[in-house]
Amino acid sequence: MSAETTQNAGNVGGRRPLDGVRVLDLATFIAAPFATTILAEFGAEVIKVEHPTGDPMRRFGTPTEAEGQTLAWLSEARNKCSVTLDLKSPEDAEKLKQLVRRCDVVAENFRPGTLEKWGLGPDVLMALNPRLVMLRVTGFGQTGPYKDRPGFARIAHAVGGLTYLAGEPGRAPVTPGSTSLADYMSGMYGAIGVLMALRVAEQTGQGQLIDVALYESIFRVLDEMAPLYGRHGIVREREGVATRNACPHGHFPCSDGNWVAIACTSDKMWERMALNVLDRPDLAASHPTTRSRLDDRELIDGTVEAFTRSLPMRDVVAQCSEGDVPCGPVNSIADIFEDPQFAAREMLTRFAHETLGEIVVPSALPRLSRTPGAIDRLGPPLGDANKYVLEELIGDEAEIRVK
Repeated sequence: MSAETTQNAGNVGGRRPLDGVRVLDLATFIAAPFATTILAEFGAEVIKVEHPTGDPMRRFGTPTEAEGQTLAWLSEARNKCSVTLDLKSPEDAEKLKQLVRRCDVVAENFRPGTLEKWGLGPDVLMALNPRLVMLRVTGFGQTGPYKDRPGFARIAHAVGGLTYLAGEPGRAPVTPGSTSLADYMSGMYGAIGVLMALRVAEQTGQGQLIDVALYESIFRVLDEMAPLYGRHGIVREREGVATRNACPHGHFPCSDGNWVAIACTSDKMWERMALNVLDRPDLAASHPTTRSRLDDRELIDGTVEAFTRSLPMRDVVAQCSEGDVPCGPVNSIADIFEDPQFAAREMLTRFAHETLGEIVVPSALPRLSRTPGAIDRLGPPLGDANKYVLEELIGDEAEIRVK
């Protein structure tokens, strides 16, 4: 397979920041595997260790004609190779130990105590490789009264405080966007932790554990919720498309049935909205502060909505942009595929898969000017690297387990 959209422009000598780093990905589904995907996009060699029946992610999402390779798998397991080991087997556990001696990072997301039960806990693995960095991602972390509970992103959204905020006032809380948000956020925190721990290992020769809990990743991004309650005892409730901190600040319908997002988060932005876009100097004068606008939200939001309803979405965005007011379309994925900003920044990478035809996936982030990341291949077939890993890397001549 080959990438039609390349992200290597400007790459110095074709090198990437994590060239020479080897990662063992023991995890399943999204959170810890997303962390290792980020590392793989920036040069790390990531060996995906799967049970012989395959990672459950191979059956998650929209299936393709290739068995065990859903669209989700092809996108989220990219840049990795696959080896099949049954870690419950003493023989395969020994092979994993041999691999650990040759790796820099291990990522896992089993329930606390699972690796220890198999004789593969951090004490064992880090004795084999004192520089080893271990990323452990779970629903509730390695400690605390909830540590043994099963956890998925939806549970993390609820426990972490995000679900409580999502939805319309007085109505049931709703799914806050993607049901996998906590997984992806925890994956990013995991990748950050790995990079910092690798830096320490370079300086001291000592590895360490990184303990990421899905619910904590969600809790960390709730802006002022903690200090607001801690200082004033205020519980922020569901606010729908609005916010208690700014006005106008929400989603507004347009004449063509599309929607736009408008965010006047400061008095200066509102002044530009009132004068340059709405042609309402009276409102600029009568409602100059956030507090005055929040106290008269119905009037302010109603005036903005009357403006947006009078024009198609493109014209609303154009007039707001000309008036220096933050505004953008509420894009569907179909809109994103046609959006010139996404095209200009090459946010969609197109692959010519040898059997499936074109597969489009989100491009690698973040952007580095001299050593950018890239996507070299999509999610691998099960066990595609058995020979390389078990014969060449650790010199095992035993029977190679294949699908």
